[in-house]
Amino acid sequence: MSPRPGRSGPRTLAFVESPVQLLNVLEWAHAHAPGVGLALVVLSPVDPMTRGQLRRMAELAREEGHEVRWEEARGGAGAPLRTVGGLTGPLRRAARVVLGDPFSRYVQLLLTITRARDVVVVDDGTATMEFAGQLARGERLVRWHRRGGRPGPRDLLLAPVSAAARRRLSPGGKGTVEVFTSMPMEDTPPGVTVNAHTFAWTRDRFGPPRITRGTDLVGTSLVETGVVDGDAYLEAVRSLVRTHGARRYFAHRRESTEKLHRLAAGSGLEIVRPELPLELVARRGPIGRTVLSFPSTVIHTLPLALTGTDVRVAVCDIDPAWLTATASPRAQGFLSGVTDSARHIHRLPAPGPPPVSAR
Repeated sequence: MSPRPGRSGPRTLAFVESPVQLLNVLEWAHAHAPGVGLALVVLSPVDPMTRGQLRRMAELAREEGHEVRWEEARGGAGAPLRTVGGLTGPLRRAARVVLGDPFSRYVQLLLTITRARDVVVVDDGTATMEFAGQLARGERLVRWHRRGGRPGPRDLLLAPVSAAARRRLSPGGKGTVEVFTSMPMEDTPPGVTVNAHTFAWTRDRFGPPRITRGTDLVGTSLVETGVVDGDAYLEAVRSLVRTHGARRYFAHRRESTEKLHRLAAGSGLEIVRPELPLELVARRGPIGRTVLSFPSTVIHTLPLALTGTDVRVAVCDIDPAWLTATASPRAQGFLSGVTDSARHIHRLPAPGPPPVSAR
């Protein structure tokens, strides 16, 4: 592992908790700080798939000349205290902080410590759209799939931290706030600078990919987050296989093993567990000539990563009947908005029920 950032180290400090966030920090550095090393802190989760992808991404970051500090931020009851204590010095010395998830309680807590004048928020998928909208409307920061429910005890306990972080992410006279994004920004908070994220580093570093004749399907964690019913999702995937001849299924890192076993058995798909974010996997290839996805970040990012290729990205709408009884009241509208705002993609209707065989 790289040495911990010290007094003479980089003055830009980045915090990431997922492989995609780390990728987007590398993209930001390529676009806005070429040749300048930064100190990149990985607040490691416990999920094995996410940890594996993060370690691969950390290798790429080191190859680009950045320092990487791996924190077992969730490794036991005392881990948060040790992590925050160890980061206090670097946070107070940093001139700029780059972060990937403004909804993270960990990141919100770290924001209350830093003295950095400049804050950069890089893409964390569709959550970036929700963050910008909530900041513009002066709302508390809540992930879209949790909205509509009552705040729990933990939410109430951490409410002052969240409020302080929201103020820190609002532009003031002493510093700047930048959002580096490939997502459409309908609501831009006053004073926030929005810079386009085009996946230039990914295209420069990898590819062009070998394109196969087949169709690939991108998985989603909407079942795991309690938005979509598991049986309905399985039937939707089966329908896409029947209609479009999909052969491979690129699993989301949060999809459960049990669900993936059901998908393989029920659809005949080859399940692929990517070792890197899908944008890099697709750019490295091989990738199908058609890529199918449900509403998610990739319908915005894959066309950018695959610019100059003949790959077609298509999105399948979510049928309201698939939603669980506990899904957020905003779920359908938010998912439709993700699709409506996507550019350069083909839109498919929600899959129908299987054909009835003749008796």
